[in-house]
Amino acid sequence: MADTPALIVLGRADLREVAAYAVACARPALAIFERERPGDPRPHAAIDAAQTFADGAERTKALRDGAWAAFRAAQEARDAGQLAASDAARAAGSAAGAAFLHPLAQATQVKHILGSAAHAARAFELLAGGDATVGSHHIAGSRNRASPVVADLLRRYPAAPDGGGRVGELIRQLDALLRQASTVPAR
Repeated sequence: MADTPALIVLGRADLREVAAYAVACARPALAIFERERPGDPRPHAAIDAAQTFADGAERTKALRDGAWAAFRAAQEARDAGQLAASDAARAAGSAAGAAFLHPLAQATQVKHILGSAAHAARAFELLAGGDATVGSHHIAGSRNRASPVVADLLRRYPAAPDGGGRVGELIRQLDALLRQASTVPAR
């Protein structure tokens, strides 16, 4: 029998803070998707739903549905060969999904906190022809967007897991930056 992961105390205010952070990280990449796939409102709607939750609304089925719709938009963009747009849509879906962070002390939960930032960074990286320095620059910006509350919450979880390709690398890069107490700027 596998060990049951420890539970993390996670309040509604924590979830709202994580969602606000995820929105702030995903929103800059939205223009990439909208430029490539005008007329598809799903990623924008997902970000708006996540912002509404962060601003005090309840977590609803519509928020979860918005996340899944953004992920479907991402798949359609990928199928069309629009890789930067796909990651931008994934950033939006991850922003909406951040509201569903689980209180389980599992490394996989780190993706709920940092996934929007990593997918947005990857979208900008792909837009720049795969330039990894562009992604790292956006990760540094995402570190600066994190409130001390987000950094503290992240530290309650195990470090980000291995795998996940380039997006996984970006998640681990940001995870390491945010776990260093002295690197999180005061807001």
